[in-house]
Amino acid sequence: MQHRAFQRLSLICALALCSAAAFAAGQTATVHKPSVDVHGAADLKSPTVATLKKGEQVTVAGQQGLWFQIGLPAGGNGFVRVNDVRMQYAKAGSTSNTLFTGKAGKGRVSETAGVRGIDESDLKSAGYDAAQMAQLESNRVAPQAAASDANAKGLQAKQVALANEFKPVADTKPKATQEQKRTGFSLARGLLSAVGVGAPAPVDSAADVAEAAQGKSETEQAAEEAALGPEIAGRVLGAAKLWDDAEAQARVNRVGRWMASQTSRPDLPWSFGVIDTPEINAFAAPGGYILITRGMYELLGDDEEVAAVIGHELTHIVQRDHYHVIQKQETQEALTNAASSNVAVGGGIAGSMAKEYVAKHGATIMATSLDRGAEYNADHAAQVYLARAGYDPLALYAVLQKMMAAGSSSGSLAQLYKTHPPLDERLDRLDRDQVAGR
Repeated sequence: MQHRAFQRLSLICALALCSAAAFAAGQTATVHKPSVDVHGAADLKSPTVATLKKGEQVTVAGQQGLWFQIGLPAGGNGFVRVNDVRMQYAKAGSTSNTLFTGKAGKGRVSETAGVRGIDESDLKSAGYDAAQMAQLESNRVAPQAAASDANAKGLQAKQVALANEFKPVADTKPKATQEQKRTGFSLARGLLSAVGVGAPAPVDSAADVAEAAQGKSETEQAAEEAALGPEIAGRVLGAAKLWDDAEAQARVNRVGRWMASQTSRPDLPWSFGVIDTPEINAFAAPGGYILITRGMYELLGDDEEVAAVIGHELTHIVQRDHYHVIQKQETQEALTNAASSNVAVGGGIAGSMAKEYVAKHGATIMATSLDRGAEYNADHAAQVYLARAGYDPLALYAVLQKMMAAGSSSGSLAQLYKTHPPLDERLDRLDRDQVAGR
Protein backbone atom coordinates (compact mmCIF):
# COMPACT_ATOMS: atom_id res chain seq x y z
CA MET A 1 0.00 0.00 0.00
CA GLN A 2 2.81 2.40 0.96
CA HIS A 3 4.60 1.61 -2.31
CA ARG A 4 1.47 2.38 -4.34
CA ALA A 5 0.88 5.61 -2.43
CA PHE A 6 4.47 6.63 -3.07
CA GLN A 7 4.05 5.88 -6.77
CA ARG A 8 0.90 8.01 -6.93
CA LEU A 9 2.59 10.88 -5.06
CA SER A 10 5.60 10.63 -7.37
CA LEU A 11 3.31 10.79 -10.40
CA ILE A 12 1.57 13.89 -9.09
CA CYS A 13 4.89 15.57 -8.34
CA ALA A 14 6.17 14.67 -11.79
CA LEU A 15 3.09 16.18 -13.39
CA ALA A 16 3.55 19.33 -11.35
CA LEU A 17 7.19 19.65 -12.37
CA CYS A 18 6.52 18.91 -16.02
CA SER A 19 3.72 21.47 -16.21
CA ALA A 20 5.23 24.23 -14.06
CA ALA A 21 5.78 26.46 -17.06
CA ALA A 22 2.27 25.76 -18.28
CA PHE A 23 0.80 26.76 -14.91
CA ALA A 24 2.57 30.11 -15.19
CA ALA A 25 0.78 30.89 -18.43
CA GLY A 26 -2.33 28.84 -17.76
CA GLN A 27 -5.90 29.65 -18.70
CA THR A 28 -8.19 30.85 -15.91
CA ALA A 29 -11.38 28.91 -15.22
CA THR A 30 -14.17 29.39 -12.69
CA VAL A 31 -15.76 26.61 -10.63
CA HIS A 32 -19.17 26.11 -12.21
CA LYS A 33 -20.92 23.84 -9.72
CA PRO A 34 -21.92 24.37 -6.06
CA SER A 35 -19.17 22.00 -4.96
CA VAL A 36 -16.41 20.28 -6.92
CA ASP A 37 -14.08 17.53 -5.74
CA VAL A 38 -10.54 17.78 -7.06
CA HIS A 39 -8.97 14.37 -7.62
CA GLY A 40 -5.34 13.36 -7.48
CA ALA A 41 -5.58 11.71 -10.91
CA ALA A 42 -7.90 11.75 -13.92
CA ASP A 43 -10.10 9.09 -12.33
CA LEU A 44 -13.23 9.42 -10.19
CA LYS A 45 -11.91 6.62 -7.99
CA SER A 46 -8.68 8.48 -7.20
CA PRO A 47 -8.30 10.29 -3.84
CA THR A 48 -9.89 13.71 -3.35
CA VAL A 49 -7.15 16.26 -2.74
CA ALA A 50 -9.35 19.34 -2.36
CA THR A 51 -12.94 20.58 -2.58
CA LEU A 52 -13.79 23.82 -4.35
CA LYS A 53 -16.86 26.03 -4.12
CA LYS A 54 -18.77 27.73 -6.91
CA GLY A 55 -17.08 30.91 -8.09
CA GLU A 56 -13.54 29.99 -7.08
CA GLN A 57 -10.94 30.49 -9.78
CA VAL A 58 -8.36 27.93 -10.81
CA THR A 59 -5.62 27.72 -13.42
CA VAL A 60 -6.00 25.12 -16.14
CA ALA A 61 -2.64 23.67 -17.15
CA GLY A 62 -3.76 21.06 -19.63
CA GLN A 63 -6.21 18.32 -20.45
CA GLN A 64 -6.24 14.57 -20.06
CA GLY A 65 -9.22 13.03 -21.78
CA LEU A 66 -12.34 14.57 -20.26
CA TRP A 67 -10.41 15.95 -17.31
CA PHE A 68 -8.66 19.28 -16.78
CA GLN A 69 -5.44 19.40 -14.82
CA ILE A 70 -5.69 22.48 -12.62
CA GLY A 71 -3.60 24.54 -10.25
CA LEU A 72 -5.38 25.08 -6.92
CA PRO A 73 -5.86 28.50 -5.30
CA ALA A 74 -4.01 27.34 -2.17
CA GLY A 75 -1.22 25.68 -4.15
CA GLY A 76 -0.77 22.20 -5.51
CA ASN A 77 -2.68 20.67 -8.39
CA GLY A 78 -5.25 18.05 -9.26
CA PHE A 79 -7.92 17.05 -11.78
CA VAL A 80 -11.56 18.02 -12.34
CA ARG A 81 -14.04 16.99 -15.03
CA VAL A 82 -14.36 19.33 -18.00
CA ASN A 83 -17.87 20.40 -16.93
CA ASP A 84 -16.91 21.17 -13.32
CA VAL A 85 -15.32 24.47 -14.29
CA ARG A 86 -16.02 27.01 -17.01
CA MET A 87 -13.15 28.35 -19.07
CA GLN A 88 -12.96 32.12 -19.43
CA TYR A 89 -12.61 33.65 -22.85
CA ALA A 90 -8.93 34.24 -23.46
CA LYS A 91 -7.87 37.86 -23.77
CA ALA A 92 -6.80 39.30 -27.10
CA GLY A 93 -3.30 38.22 -27.97
CA SER A 94 -3.29 35.38 -25.47
CA THR A 95 -1.58 32.13 -26.45
CA SER A 96 -3.26 30.08 -23.72
CA ASN A 97 -4.87 27.86 -26.29
CA THR A 98 -1.46 26.25 -26.69
CA LEU A 99 -2.29 24.34 -23.50
CA PHE A 100 -4.45 22.05 -25.54
CA THR A 101 -2.52 19.71 -27.77
CA GLY A 102 -4.45 17.74 -30.35
CA LYS A 103 -3.74 14.20 -31.46
CA ALA A 104 -2.78 15.18 -34.98
CA GLY A 105 0.93 14.93 -34.22
CA LYS A 106 1.56 18.35 -35.66
CA GLY A 107 2.46 20.09 -32.42
CA ARG A 108 0.42 22.46 -30.36
CA VAL A 109 -2.26 24.70 -31.76
CA SER A 110 -1.14 28.30 -31.73
CA GLU A 111 -2.67 31.57 -32.84
CA THR A 112 -1.19 32.80 -36.09
CA ALA A 113 -1.08 36.52 -36.77
CA GLY A 114 -3.56 37.49 -39.43
CA VAL A 115 -5.47 34.20 -39.43
CA ARG A 116 -8.16 34.47 -42.07
CA GLY A 117 -10.82 31.85 -42.48
CA ILE A 118 -12.89 30.95 -45.50
CA ASP A 119 -15.37 33.80 -45.77
CA GLU A 120 -18.49 34.38 -47.82
CA SER A 121 -16.60 35.96 -50.71
CA ASP A 122 -14.38 32.87 -50.98
CA LEU A 123 -17.38 30.56 -50.97
CA LYS A 124 -19.11 32.71 -53.58
CA SER A 125 -16.22 32.84 -56.02
CA ALA A 126 -14.59 29.41 -55.57
CA GLY A 127 -14.91 27.04 -58.50
CA TYR A 128 -15.82 23.39 -58.33
CA ASP A 129 -12.70 21.25 -57.80
CA ALA A 130 -13.43 17.89 -59.42
CA ALA A 131 -10.08 16.33 -58.48
CA GLN A 132 -10.50 17.23 -54.81
CA MET A 133 -14.06 15.91 -54.79
CA ALA A 134 -12.89 12.64 -56.29
CA GLN A 135 -10.24 12.40 -53.57
CA LEU A 136 -12.77 13.19 -50.84
CA GLU A 137 -15.17 10.52 -52.04
CA SER A 138 -12.39 7.97 -52.50
CA ASN A 139 -11.61 8.31 -48.78
CA ARG A 140 -15.04 7.03 -47.80
CA VAL A 141 -15.16 4.19 -45.29
CA ALA A 142 -17.77 1.44 -45.49
CA PRO A 143 -20.16 1.20 -42.52
CA GLN A 144 -18.94 -2.32 -41.72
CA ALA A 145 -15.29 -1.23 -41.66
CA ALA A 146 -16.09 1.72 -39.41
CA ALA A 147 -18.06 -0.53 -37.06
CA SER A 148 -15.21 -3.07 -36.91
CA ASP A 149 -12.75 -0.32 -36.05
CA ALA A 150 -15.05 1.06 -33.35
CA ASN A 151 -15.73 -2.36 -31.86
CA ALA A 152 -12.00 -3.10 -31.75
CA LYS A 153 -11.64 0.04 -29.62
CA GLY A 154 -14.30 -1.16 -27.21
CA LEU A 155 -17.19 0.88 -28.59
CA GLN A 156 -20.65 -0.61 -28.87
CA ALA A 157 -23.76 0.99 -30.33
CA LYS A 158 -26.51 1.83 -27.84
CA GLN A 159 -30.16 2.81 -28.02
CA VAL A 160 -30.62 6.42 -26.89
CA ALA A 161 -33.79 8.37 -27.63
CA LEU A 162 -33.68 11.69 -29.49
CA ALA A 163 -36.86 13.75 -29.54
CA ASN A 164 -37.91 15.22 -32.90
CA GLU A 165 -35.21 13.38 -34.84
CA PHE A 166 -35.98 13.59 -38.54
CA LYS A 167 -36.80 10.27 -40.12
CA PRO A 168 -37.42 10.14 -43.88
CA VAL A 169 -40.78 8.65 -44.77
CA ALA A 170 -41.34 7.14 -48.19
CA ASP A 171 -43.86 8.94 -50.37
CA THR A 172 -47.29 7.37 -50.11
CA LYS A 173 -48.86 9.46 -52.85
CA PRO A 174 -47.73 9.79 -56.48
CA LYS A 175 -45.88 12.94 -57.44
CA ALA A 176 -48.19 15.79 -58.40
CA THR A 177 -48.75 16.18 -62.12
CA GLN A 178 -48.29 19.50 -63.91
CA GLU A 179 -52.07 19.79 -64.15
CA GLN A 180 -52.41 19.32 -60.39
CA LYS A 181 -49.77 21.92 -59.72
CA ARG A 182 -51.64 24.38 -61.88
CA THR A 183 -54.50 24.21 -59.39
CA GLY A 184 -52.22 26.27 -57.18
CA PHE A 185 -52.54 29.29 -59.48
CA SER A 186 -54.99 31.04 -57.18
CA LEU A 187 -52.57 30.67 -54.27
CA ALA A 188 -49.71 31.82 -56.47
CA ARG A 189 -51.57 34.89 -57.64
CA GLY A 190 -52.36 35.72 -54.01
CA LEU A 191 -48.65 35.52 -53.16
CA LEU A 192 -47.79 37.71 -56.11
CA SER A 193 -50.33 40.32 -55.00
CA ALA A 194 -48.71 40.30 -51.57
CA VAL A 195 -45.45 41.53 -53.11
CA GLY A 196 -47.18 44.24 -55.11
CA VAL A 197 -47.70 42.63 -58.49
CA GLY A 198 -51.00 43.95 -59.77
CA ALA A 199 -51.00 42.69 -63.32
CA PRO A 200 -51.74 39.01 -64.05
CA ALA A 201 -48.60 36.94 -63.65
CA PRO A 202 -47.15 34.95 -66.52
CA VAL A 203 -48.32 31.36 -66.41
CA ASP A 204 -44.82 30.00 -65.83
CA SER A 205 -44.28 32.48 -62.97
CA ALA A 206 -47.46 31.40 -61.22
CA ALA A 207 -46.50 27.75 -61.65
CA ASP A 208 -43.09 28.38 -60.08
CA VAL A 209 -44.60 30.07 -57.04
CA ALA A 210 -47.37 27.49 -56.70
CA GLU A 211 -44.85 24.65 -56.71
CA ALA A 212 -42.65 26.40 -54.15
CA ALA A 213 -45.64 27.10 -51.91
CA GLN A 214 -46.96 23.54 -52.09
CA GLY A 215 -43.64 22.03 -51.09
CA LYS A 216 -41.87 19.04 -52.55
CA SER A 217 -42.22 15.33 -52.04
CA GLU A 218 -39.72 13.35 -49.99
CA THR A 219 -38.36 11.84 -53.19
CA GLU A 220 -37.83 15.29 -54.73
CA GLN A 221 -36.16 16.66 -51.58
CA ALA A 222 -33.83 13.67 -51.23
CA ALA A 223 -32.86 13.98 -54.89
CA GLU A 224 -32.13 17.69 -54.52
CA GLU A 225 -30.04 17.07 -51.40
CA ALA A 226 -28.04 14.42 -53.25
CA ALA A 227 -27.41 16.84 -56.11
CA LEU A 228 -26.65 19.90 -53.99
CA GLY A 229 -24.15 18.17 -51.69
CA PRO A 230 -21.37 17.50 -54.22
CA GLU A 231 -21.89 20.87 -55.92
CA ILE A 232 -21.52 22.79 -52.65
CA ALA A 233 -18.78 20.63 -51.11
CA GLY A 234 -16.83 20.79 -54.38
CA ARG A 235 -16.76 24.58 -54.14
CA VAL A 236 -15.66 24.56 -50.51
CA LEU A 237 -12.79 22.38 -51.73
CA GLY A 238 -12.20 24.95 -54.42
CA ALA A 239 -11.63 27.50 -51.63
CA ALA A 240 -9.46 25.19 -49.48
CA LYS A 241 -7.98 21.90 -50.58
CA LEU A 242 -7.86 18.71 -48.53
CA TRP A 243 -5.06 18.66 -45.98
CA ASP A 244 -2.13 16.51 -47.09
CA ASP A 245 -2.33 14.14 -44.11
CA ALA A 246 -3.54 10.67 -45.02
CA GLU A 247 -4.02 9.57 -41.43
CA ALA A 248 -6.14 12.61 -40.59
CA GLN A 249 -8.36 11.93 -43.61
CA ALA A 250 -8.68 8.25 -42.73
CA ARG A 251 -9.41 9.04 -39.09
CA VAL A 252 -12.27 11.47 -39.72
CA ASN A 253 -13.81 8.98 -42.15
CA ARG A 254 -13.58 6.08 -39.68
CA VAL A 255 -14.97 8.08 -36.78
CA GLY A 256 -17.46 9.97 -38.95
CA ARG A 257 -18.91 6.87 -40.60
CA TRP A 258 -19.35 5.18 -37.22
CA MET A 259 -21.17 8.26 -35.92
CA ALA A 260 -23.30 8.55 -39.06
CA SER A 261 -24.45 4.96 -38.55
CA GLN A 262 -26.07 6.07 -35.28
CA THR A 263 -28.32 8.63 -36.99
CA SER A 264 -31.72 8.18 -38.60
CA ARG A 265 -30.12 8.57 -42.05
CA PRO A 266 -27.27 6.04 -42.11
CA ASP A 267 -27.68 5.31 -45.82
CA LEU A 268 -26.56 8.70 -47.11
CA PRO A 269 -23.23 8.60 -49.01
CA TRP A 270 -21.37 10.06 -46.04
CA SER A 271 -18.04 11.70 -46.87
CA PHE A 272 -15.66 13.39 -44.41
CA GLY A 273 -12.52 15.41 -44.91
CA VAL A 274 -10.05 17.83 -43.31
CA ILE A 275 -9.40 20.97 -45.34
CA ASP A 276 -6.13 22.89 -45.15
CA THR A 277 -7.01 26.17 -43.45
CA PRO A 278 -5.92 27.34 -39.97
CA GLU A 279 -9.29 28.63 -38.82
CA ILE A 280 -11.35 26.63 -36.32
CA ASN A 281 -14.55 25.64 -38.09
CA ALA A 282 -16.49 22.86 -39.81
CA PHE A 283 -18.95 22.69 -42.71
CA ALA A 284 -21.90 20.42 -43.45
CA ALA A 285 -23.28 20.30 -46.99
CA PRO A 286 -26.63 18.64 -47.75
CA GLY A 287 -26.61 14.99 -48.65
CA GLY A 288 -23.81 13.80 -46.34
CA TYR A 289 -20.66 15.93 -46.86
CA ILE A 290 -18.74 17.15 -43.78
CA LEU A 291 -15.50 19.13 -43.93
CA ILE A 292 -13.45 19.99 -40.82
CA THR A 293 -10.75 22.65 -40.96
CA ARG A 294 -7.16 21.80 -40.07
CA GLY A 295 -7.35 24.36 -37.25
CA MET A 296 -10.29 22.54 -35.73
CA TYR A 297 -8.72 19.13 -36.20
CA GLU A 298 -5.50 20.18 -34.51
CA LEU A 299 -7.48 21.47 -31.54
CA LEU A 300 -9.09 18.07 -30.99
CA GLY A 301 -7.68 15.30 -28.84
CA ASP A 302 -9.09 11.79 -28.66
CA ASP A 303 -11.47 10.28 -31.21
CA GLU A 304 -14.46 11.21 -29.06
CA GLU A 305 -13.68 14.91 -29.56
CA VAL A 306 -13.46 14.37 -33.31
CA ALA A 307 -16.78 12.54 -33.02
CA ALA A 308 -18.29 15.45 -31.07
CA VAL A 309 -17.55 17.97 -33.81
CA ILE A 310 -18.78 15.57 -36.47
CA GLY A 311 -21.92 14.87 -34.43
CA HIS A 312 -22.90 18.54 -34.50
CA GLU A 313 -22.46 18.69 -38.28
CA LEU A 314 -24.27 15.38 -38.78
CA THR A 315 -27.35 16.90 -37.20
CA HIS A 316 -27.46 19.76 -39.69
CA ILE A 317 -27.53 17.22 -42.50
CA VAL A 318 -29.94 14.78 -40.86
CA GLN A 319 -32.37 17.60 -40.04
CA ARG A 320 -31.87 19.24 -43.45
CA ASP A 321 -31.06 22.59 -41.83
CA HIS A 322 -29.10 24.12 -44.71
CA TYR A 323 -31.34 22.48 -47.29
CA HIS A 324 -34.37 24.16 -45.71
CA VAL A 325 -32.62 27.52 -45.99
CA ILE A 326 -32.07 26.79 -49.67
CA GLN A 327 -35.75 25.94 -50.06
CA LYS A 328 -36.70 29.30 -48.54
CA GLN A 329 -34.31 31.06 -50.88
CA GLU A 330 -35.88 29.26 -53.82
CA THR A 331 -39.35 30.35 -52.74
CA GLN A 332 -38.27 33.97 -52.40
CA GLU A 333 -36.50 33.86 -55.76
CA ALA A 334 -39.64 32.45 -57.36
CA LEU A 335 -41.57 35.46 -56.03
CA THR A 336 -38.88 37.89 -57.15
CA ASN A 337 -38.66 36.33 -60.60
CA ALA A 338 -42.42 36.48 -61.00
CA ALA A 339 -42.57 40.08 -59.82
CA SER A 340 -39.98 41.13 -62.39
CA SER A 341 -41.43 38.89 -65.13
CA ASN A 342 -37.88 37.59 -65.55
CA VAL A 343 -38.40 33.91 -64.91
CA ALA A 344 -35.45 31.54 -65.07
CA VAL A 345 -36.27 28.12 -66.45
CA GLY A 346 -35.49 25.84 -63.51
CA GLY A 347 -36.76 22.52 -64.75
CA GLY A 348 -37.78 19.65 -62.51
CA ILE A 349 -34.48 17.77 -62.53
CA ALA A 350 -32.62 17.91 -59.23
CA GLY A 351 -29.22 18.14 -60.90
CA SER A 352 -30.25 21.14 -62.96
CA MET A 353 -31.63 22.86 -59.86
CA ALA A 354 -28.39 22.25 -57.97
CA LYS A 355 -26.19 23.61 -60.76
CA GLU A 356 -28.40 26.68 -61.18
CA TYR A 357 -28.37 27.29 -57.44
CA VAL A 358 -24.58 27.21 -57.08
CA ALA A 359 -24.20 29.26 -60.25
CA LYS A 360 -26.05 32.04 -58.41
CA HIS A 361 -24.80 31.53 -54.87
CA GLY A 362 -21.68 29.36 -54.98
CA ALA A 363 -21.22 27.68 -51.60
CA THR A 364 -22.27 30.73 -49.56
CA ILE A 365 -24.92 28.66 -47.79
CA MET A 366 -22.00 27.35 -45.69
CA ALA A 367 -21.49 30.89 -44.33
CA THR A 368 -25.18 31.41 -43.58
CA SER A 369 -26.27 31.71 -39.96
CA LEU A 370 -28.89 29.13 -39.06
CA ASP A 371 -31.63 29.74 -36.54
CA ARG A 372 -30.17 29.58 -33.02
CA GLY A 373 -32.61 26.81 -32.22
CA ALA A 374 -31.04 24.72 -34.99
CA GLU A 375 -27.58 25.23 -33.49
CA TYR A 376 -28.72 24.34 -29.97
CA ASN A 377 -30.52 21.31 -31.37
CA ALA A 378 -27.33 20.26 -33.20
CA ASP A 379 -25.40 20.40 -29.92
CA HIS A 380 -28.03 18.33 -28.13
CA ALA A 381 -28.27 15.76 -30.92
CA ALA A 382 -24.46 15.53 -31.08
CA GLN A 383 -24.46 14.38 -27.45
CA VAL A 384 -27.10 11.76 -28.24
CA TYR A 385 -25.13 10.49 -31.24
CA LEU A 386 -22.01 10.33 -29.06
CA ALA A 387 -23.87 8.25 -26.49
CA ARG A 388 -25.31 5.99 -29.19
CA ALA A 389 -21.81 5.43 -30.58
CA GLY A 390 -20.41 4.49 -27.17
CA TYR A 391 -18.55 7.77 -26.59
CA ASP A 392 -18.92 10.07 -23.59
CA PRO A 393 -21.29 12.95 -24.45
CA LEU A 394 -19.07 15.26 -22.38
CA ALA A 395 -16.69 15.27 -25.35
CA LEU A 396 -18.70 18.08 -26.96
CA TYR A 397 -18.44 20.06 -23.73
CA ALA A 398 -14.67 19.63 -23.80
CA VAL A 399 -14.47 20.90 -27.39
CA LEU A 400 -16.52 24.02 -26.65
CA GLN A 401 -14.35 24.69 -23.58
CA LYS A 402 -11.22 24.53 -25.75
CA MET A 403 -12.78 26.97 -28.18
CA MET A 404 -13.55 29.36 -25.33
CA ALA A 405 -9.89 29.16 -24.30
CA ALA A 406 -8.97 30.38 -27.77
CA GLY A 407 -10.69 33.67 -26.97
CA SER A 408 -13.65 35.69 -28.20
CA SER A 409 -11.37 37.85 -30.37
CA SER A 410 -9.44 34.97 -31.88
CA GLY A 411 -8.99 35.35 -35.61
CA SER A 412 -9.15 31.58 -36.01
CA LEU A 413 -12.73 31.59 -34.71
CA ALA A 414 -13.98 34.72 -36.46
CA GLN A 415 -16.12 32.96 -39.06
CA LEU A 416 -17.56 30.49 -36.56
CA TYR A 417 -18.61 33.31 -34.23
CA LYS A 418 -20.46 34.94 -37.13
CA THR A 419 -22.65 31.88 -37.71
CA HIS A 420 -23.08 30.35 -34.23
CA PRO A 421 -24.40 31.48 -30.84
CA PRO A 422 -21.79 32.53 -28.21
CA LEU A 423 -19.92 29.58 -26.75
CA ASP A 424 -20.94 30.33 -23.17
CA GLU A 425 -24.61 30.25 -24.21
CA ARG A 426 -24.08 26.89 -25.91
CA LEU A 427 -22.43 25.54 -22.77
CA ASP A 428 -25.33 26.83 -20.66
CA ARG A 429 -27.69 24.80 -22.84
CA LEU A 430 -25.54 21.69 -22.47
CA ASP A 431 -25.58 22.18 -18.68
CA ARG A 432 -29.36 21.85 -18.81
CA ASP A 433 -29.32 18.78 -21.06
CA GLN A 434 -30.15 15.39 -19.60
CA VAL A 435 -28.45 13.12 -22.11
CA ALA A 436 -27.90 9.49 -21.15
CA GLY A 437 -24.22 8.89 -20.36
CA ARG A 438 -23.49 12.34 -18.97
